[in-house]
Parts: sequence; structure tokens; C-alpha cells
Amino acid sequence: MKITAQEEYGLRILIRLARNKDAEGLSIPQLSETEGLSSHYVAKLCRILRMAELINSTPGNKGGYVLAKPANEIIIKDVLDALGGRLFEISFCGDPSRNMRFCTHSVDCSARALWSIIQLTMDKLLVQITLADLTGNPEEETGQKLRQLLVENPVR
Repeated sequence: MKITAQEEYGLRILIRLARNKDAEGLSIPQLSETEGLSSHYVAKLCRILRMAELINSTPGNKGGYVLAKPANEIIIKDVLDALGGRLFEISFCGDPSRNMRFCTHSVDCSARALWSIIQLTMDKLLVQITLADLTGNPEEETGQKLRQLLVENPVR
């Protein structure tokens, strides 16, 4: 499994916005500079996040982007779904764009069962994590908090 650049950088932008205390938010140039990304790429990510109703733009000369709701109400599963989709969609097997007339494994597919259970497990974990859980410092503190969450709410 790979995390895409879009998922990584989009999440980093949300974390940056969650940590920002300025009511006017952060502009594309500010986000670009602090995250080391091109303005064009930041604009693309902000558009995706805005369309998913995760952020809002603030008007005016000093306007920027702010979270659309409190960080503790933004579920990481929703963020990753907006930025890149799911690891496995069961509909993939019936997708006509795969240029396969018939899958030899359509009736009995052990791989499909594996991908489905991995997706289910990830979904159950990711719905328990909010953006607020990722805004702690340093990384070790956030990691401990997430490990504790897993201990308290095991994925079953």
C-alpha cells in the first residue's frame, strides 16, 4: 500500500490549518512556503479540500483558508477519501475500464477477500482518528496518543 503525495500533502495542509490561530487563515503563498510545495499544487489541494467541505476560503486582501469545522470533528477517513479514495473498492472487479472481458477469478477470488478485509480494518481505525489527534507536538507525543487510541479501541 502506498500513500499518495496528494494524500500526504493534503493532510499536512489540514494539520497546518488546524494549528493556525489566525482567524483569517493561511493563504496559498503562506501554505506553499511553509510546506515547501508549489503554489499551483497547494491551490489544487485546497480546491479538493474545499470541494470536500473540509476547508473554507476567507474573502479579502488578507484572506486565506481555514478549517470548515473544528479539528475534532474532521475524521481522517473522510480526509483520505476526499484526497485519494479508498485502497480497495469492491466495484473494481466489475470495472469495464480494466479491459478484461471476464476475470478468471470472478467467482472465487482470495485476493479480493484480502483487500476487502484490509480496507475494512483501515476504515474502522481511521474513523476513530480526528484531525485534532494529529495536531500535537512532537511526533512522538502524537504517536503515543494514536497507539493509545488503538489499545482502547482495538480494530476487530
